Amino acid sequence: MNQVDPLQPFLDSQGVVILDGALATELESRGADLSGALWSARLLLEDPDAIRKLHLDYFTAGADIAISATYQASFQGFARRGLSRAQSASLMQLSVRLAQEARDQFMQTLPQTRRQADRIRPLVAASVGCYGAYLADGSEYRGDYGISNTALRDWHRPRLETLLEAEPDLLACETIPCLQEAEVLVDLLTEYRDTPAWLSFSCRDQRSVSSGERFVACVELAAASPTVIAAGLNCTAPSFAEPLLRSARQITGKPLVCYPNSGERWHSPSRQWIAGAKQDPLTSHAPAWKAAGARLIGGCCRTSPSDIRDLRLRLLPRRGKEASRR
Repeated sequence: MNQVDPLQPFLDSQGVVILDGALATELESRGADLSGALWSARLLLEDPDAIRKLHLDYFTAGADIAISATYQASFQGFARRGLSRAQSASLMQLSVRLAQEARDQFMQTLPQTRRQADRIRPLVAASVGCYGAYLADGSEYRGDYGISNTALRDWHRPRLETLLEAEPDLLACETIPCLQEAEVLVDLLTEYRDTPAWLSFSCRDQRSVSSGERFVACVELAAASPTVIAAGLNCTAPSFAEPLLRSARQITGKPLVCYPNSGERWHSPSRQWIAGAKQDPLTSHAPAWKAAGARLIGGCCRTSPSDIRDLRLRLLPRRGKEASRR
């Protein structure tokens, strides 16, 4: 095993890693049409420059990691659009390259002064979205797949291998709603140990993942994996995050991941975000998340580059001010 932990330089220097924010919902706010089952992956076909530009905006805002536009991408999903297997693989790998190109562009914009030392070269994480994202029926918030472990493994494996060929720095196995899918992914990841991963779960309350199973049971599984270097939650209401993180900290000493959504709820039949209880900005919660053990902190659906800029300013004041001037 030749795995190197790409998070360690950030943790040693900053104590925390700033993640990016929403991709699909931010692209929609900029005028992109994401109707249809492919969601943000649709723009890999129609407007890849928009994805590259958004990655760059997140890096400029202060993100240390960009997550690729493959959450909704799969061979089966692209096939429904009439694409061949080769075309589908090419688009998935393009998604990683777009983030890599945005990172290179960002690094070129940094002045060759001491300020450059304040920004470690950012990372690119390939998004390994859950099976429910492909179904496009809200299953990532229920976890009621009704398929076997073998079928789930066979669905994940080709996409995982395709993404790894694009050489991301790490994998973001995200919005996992159930223990079954976590078990399948952890088992698969043992076959590809050269590239580390994080596992983050969608949660429906302060104790449970979306399926109703215990969050701590999912964290225990991730904690036991040599390939998983961080675990936690994403696309979860901000108000649930702190107690979830505190329970996870009792299970593992690995860095915890926390990138909640804005607090709104996705209504799949109408394909709309429904306002939930009033939520404070991410920045108001972030210090408590860090105190509870979160070391990778960012935003998910309905967050934006401005949220990430504010997050960096709150958690890394000196470095955040330098980023905000660029």
